Amino acid sequence: MCLRENDITLLYVYCDGVKSEKDRQSVLEVRRMIHDIDWCEKVVVEREENLGLGKSIIAGVSEVLLKHNEVLVFEDDLVCVPGTYEYLCSALKHYANDPKVMSVTGWTHTKITPDVVTDQPYFDGRAECWVWGTWARAWKGMQEDAQSLMNKCDAKEVDIYRYGADLVEMAKAERQKNIWAVRFLYWHILNGGLCLRPPYSMVDHIGFDSGTNCALKEVPWWVHPSLQACPAIPAEWPEPVENNKCSLLHQNICGARPVSRKVMSRILSRMRRYMSRCDFRKWRRA
Repeated sequence: MCLRENDITLLYVYCDGVKSEKDRQSVLEVRRMIHDIDWCEKVVVEREENLGLGKSIIAGVSEVLLKHNEVLVFEDDLVCVPGTYEYLCSALKHYANDPKVMSVTGWTHTKITPDVVTDQPYFDGRAECWVWGTWARAWKGMQEDAQSLMNKCDAKEVDIYRYGADLVEMAKAERQKNIWAVRFLYWHILNGGLCLRPPYSMVDHIGFDSGTNCALKEVPWWVHPSLQACPAIPAEWPEPVENNKCSLLHQNICGARPVSRKVMSRILSRMRRYMSRCDFRKWRRA
């Protein structure tokens, strides 16, 4: 419904294959609903095998970007307010040839939005996977997995914890769990790329349950207040400069670099030396 309200003109739909027999009827019902869409031009791809989330997203986006210069991606458990499509299309058009900008998104959250942001979009070094868009130029390189990209960051002395400790753990589990977004995030980080975020979210997630990769109980802070109307398209889009508060906000929510045992040992050793030099008897007499 939200896609129809956004006046989308061309829709590519990727239907993953049946994972198990108990899912077959549900998959067939979804496919019937998709074929009933008559309010826009559509291209439907029905996969015979079940690729799972990560492989399906990467393959689908790669296929679309062989035919088009840009793409907007909606997963089936996301909704957006009217105007989101036009807003993001305008952003894609404006930054199409700016190599600093690697993606745009319709999602943000009050806990990661810098307090100086009011009604204008801003730039963040951590990309997003909830209703997002990119260009063919920025997608090149996504054949490498997240662990490889993270290792390249390390080799270039780029802080792999800069946008949250959760990324490191997700990168290690990417292939095992068949997830994909952490690869896109580290592709941004490795290249110093930026993601344009709106001043407040135009997007929400309606699929938090036992069948999703990010159960609500694991990330309770993602719960949103009610969505507002789409912000006005800027008369002048901002220059691609990251807000300097973004990385710290992500670390506050998603964790910072853990202190190693070696560093902790040094800290404790220094504390012991300092304490041994203190004369607590003088303090007590005072």
